[in-house]
Amino acid sequence: MTDTAHSAAHTAAVFRQEYGAAPAGVWAAPGRVNLIGEHTDYNAGFVMPLALPHTTLAAAAPRTDGLLRLTSDGALGGTVELRLDDLRRTPDAGWAAYPAGVAWALREAGHRIGGADLYFTSTVPLGAGLSSSAALEVATALALDDLHGLGLPRPELALLAQRAENAFVGVPCGIMDQTAAACCTAGHALFLDTRDLTHRHVPFDSAAAGLRLLVVDTRVRHQLGDGAYAERRAGCERGARALGVRALRDVPVALLPEALAKLADDPVVRDLVRHVVTENDRVEQAVAHLDAGRPRAIGPVLTAGHTSLRDDFKVSCPELDLAVEVADAAGALGARMTGGGFGGSALVLVEEAAAEPVTEALRSAFATAGHTPPRIFPAVPGAGARRLTP
Repeated sequence: MTDTAHSAAHTAAVFRQEYGAAPAGVWAAPGRVNLIGEHTDYNAGFVMPLALPHTTLAAAAPRTDGLLRLTSDGALGGTVELRLDDLRRTPDAGWAAYPAGVAWALREAGHRIGGADLYFTSTVPLGAGLSSSAALEVATALALDDLHGLGLPRPELALLAQRAENAFVGVPCGIMDQTAAACCTAGHALFLDTRDLTHRHVPFDSAAAGLRLLVVDTRVRHQLGDGAYAERRAGCERGARALGVRALRDVPVALLPEALAKLADDPVVRDLVRHVVTENDRVEQAVAHLDAGRPRAIGPVLTAGHTSLRDDFKVSCPELDLAVEVADAAGALGARMTGGGFGGSALVLVEEAAAEPVTEALRSAFATAGHTPPRIFPAVPGAGARRLTP
């Protein structure tokens, strides 16, 4: 039995203990790490995430009484019971707001769903910038879609999951995380145009190239709903209005100096605009390198992205900066923070032979600085959301 099959069987067994009957199925959705393209998704720009092997599993069975019962393995929280007809956004509702929001979004969109029992377990690190919330949402969306025979395409499920997080949970996230969880494929990064959701799977077999992609979870937990994320999104929208474009995606990098000159009186917005425009260009550079079989060439692109996130978008933190600086000094090909920022994880591209020395350098540097020891693990591009049991 594979690890995935074992996890599905265990999840189904716990569901039976919790609810007294077998689930109708077990579904999985992965966390993600974003190779390049940060804070571009809500600016209608380009991103390139990949799915992690770490997943959120949802065991589920339908109900006929309009009740939504949500239980987790304890990492998320306890048991919550809600009536579908009474679903309303509730401040500080905790983890249950994410699956409840998905049910709400499905019903708001006109899809006929009934009640359900759901049990969740997850190996996606919480608060690490690896999209644990999107994994929870997409696992729920796929389970409810299958339970009620909706047959919705994956991009639509991603949009509904985003709607849940935006309107029900209250986090103004873009579409990248949910699309990555729903649509990624193993062995590939997902080149996504967030304006129209067209996407292409770009081969990224780091192991075959003699490379390793490391995730450095700083264990600095962030909370995107605390206002800093929303402030930056609002600033980007102000920049687009000032430049007379629909979104910052529409500012070509060749015209960036002219755009920045127009924003000279608003240095905060000017810096946000500079990051988004150059980051879109970095995504296209990275795609071109991978298409041409030059995976090592994306290293400097990653590091340039971190500099921009640190200096222009100002969403880094000392632990993330330390991870990038130490990794680069220890021989990494490139490194950057990944995710929304203010904590979470860094991404490091290294030669296979340099993986252990870089890892040891990172652990030593964190210890010397008095930081919590980081969690470091390889990022192997995994599969997107899927049903694990018949």
